[in-house]
Amino acid sequence: MAMTKALVLSMILLAVDIGAAAGDVQPVYDLRAARRTTLADIVPELIGNRIIVVGEQHTDEGHHRAQQRVIQALHEAGARLAVGLEMFRKTSQDALDRWVAGDIPPQEFEKIFRDNWGYPWPVYRPIFEYARAARVPMLGLNVPREITRQVARGGFQSLTEDQRGQLADVACRIDEEYMRYIRSVYGAHAHGNMNFTFFCEAQMVWDNAMAVHALDYLATRPDATVVILTGVGHARKGAVPRQIRLRSPIPVAVLLPEVPGSIDPGTTDRRDADFLLMDLK
Repeated sequence: MAMTKALVLSMILLAVDIGAAAGDVQPVYDLRAARRTTLADIVPELIGNRIIVVGEQHTDEGHHRAQQRVIQALHEAGARLAVGLEMFRKTSQDALDRWVAGDIPPQEFEKIFRDNWGYPWPVYRPIFEYARAARVPMLGLNVPREITRQVARGGFQSLTEDQRGQLADVACRIDEEYMRYIRSVYGAHAHGNMNFTFFCEAQMVWDNAMAVHALDYLATRPDATVVILTGVGHARKGAVPRQIRLRSPIPVAVLLPEVPGSIDPGTTDRRDADFLLMDLK
């Protein structure tokens, strides 16, 4: 049985290697130097960061392929990686550990994924399969969905004592800079009929939780690096990276996927990210 499991994992890893070989030449735009380069060229610099935030549009397969290439390139360069996930609640950590260890069947894990996240499993599956085959730890960074929904409806102050207890060190302190950021990214009407302050507080709980949980993991692992996979609204420097910066001086890098017309060299600068992952099809 153990031999069969090892053989299956080896086949997955081989398949991923072949499929992601283009990662060596994944085009990248360096927003700081205003020039095109490649993923292979920036890997040595990326390894110097403790946290690397890689954004996505949740249903875009090209974005997820690029995320996998980043993870694989860092892993093959010798980084001691963990992959932090917006898609999973921290309370689902045991399932993630069992997945990486090869102790949970794919069909069972897919159900757990769907319970945690509302977007299609197939577009995420190659990332999870690579982590399982390469034994890269995966971390649930999010908070229970009912908590963020409650904050969006009634504000952070509406949470019960039990709900606040589930948040541990996760804080909700919004300021004018954060509210301007939320308005610039999501637009004045993105919150629909919600109170805009409550909408900002819900986003802050989300951003702060991912920052806190990633930093907690690193606190006892001084040589580790966490790659955080999250939506572009959370990945920009004004969101999760800012919450990390307010809590810790550790180096953080931000990579966003190119989205022509909204996230590209003409519309995005180093205030938003360090690099753009280009030509994602």
